Amino acid sequence: MRGSEFAELTAFVAIAEHGSFVRAAASLGVSTSTLSQSMRTLEERLGVRLLNRTTRSVAPTEAGEHILARVRPALGEISSAIEEVNAYRDRPTGTLRLSVASLAVRMLIAPVIVRFLAAYPAITVDLTADDGLGVIDIVRGRFDAGIRAGRWIERDMIAVRISPDTRLITLAAPLYLSRRPPPEAPHDLERHDCIRFRWGDTLPRWQFEKAGEKVEIAVSGPLITTDIELTVQAAREGAGICYALESYVAPDLAMGRLVPLLEEWAPRYTGYHIFYPSRRQLPASLTAFIDFLRREGGGSGKQDGVGPPVSA
Repeated sequence: MRGSEFAELTAFVAIAEHGSFVRAAASLGVSTSTLSQSMRTLEERLGVRLLNRTTRSVAPTEAGEHILARVRPALGEISSAIEEVNAYRDRPTGTLRLSVASLAVRMLIAPVIVRFLAAYPAITVDLTADDGLGVIDIVRGRFDAGIRAGRWIERDMIAVRISPDTRLITLAAPLYLSRRPPPEAPHDLERHDCIRFRWGDTLPRWQFEKAGEKVEIAVSGPLITTDIELTVQAAREGAGICYALESYVAPDLAMGRLVPLLEEWAPRYTGYHIFYPSRRQLPASLTAFIDFLRREGGGSGKQDGVGPPVSA
């Protein structure tokens, strides 16, 4: 249906319901002459009179009653659908689908998600923890947004920082270091028991950087896992040296459960960002979630990419 045909049918239903061109025009916010022209065009196109007009009243003809019975419910459904969409735009509601790196789930989402759900009871969060290698296509996956470290986000995405940059550091428990001398250089790790994290089908080399010099080490050890928390737990209990984000193990460092090693070689790691394809017509649920993370989740509040702050 073309836009003009929709306008003509809307005009016809309004006139039939109000029994008056003047009252119908007022309800639609158009002039009486515009409404009259719409009705003339509709009747001429259909080749049949839909309304009987007198100086005192307006009423549908038999043909008009027939089409009114079919069109009025359809227009009501369309109006209801538009109102429901307006609710998504103006009020945080509906399902918010997110693709989130599992470490970001532990560090950023788990500590605040219950408070977010309590603050926005009309929102359902459908979260997929995904550690797939490379860049994820959130549009193809039908996600509203994703959360990844900045380096894994395509440049055409709108990206909002929700955590500061950190470092990748090697750590060991005092128990382990009581049995083995600490490494003094990255290559010393080749003689240590290292707890390795498997990313997909890959065992990444441990990366180090100092004064522009970059080194990658293929370590070995007694445990390989896809669970980052297990690598840290094993290190806490003296099984070997682990390699983790400094921000993730901050409580262990503060309590002395883990000791940082090779700190001068620790490379920087870009902080986490929430990203989405466009800042136009952003769902109210996503806007609420982003603003909540920036306010409650400890992010820097800075925005990378293009565009104004989310709540602007």
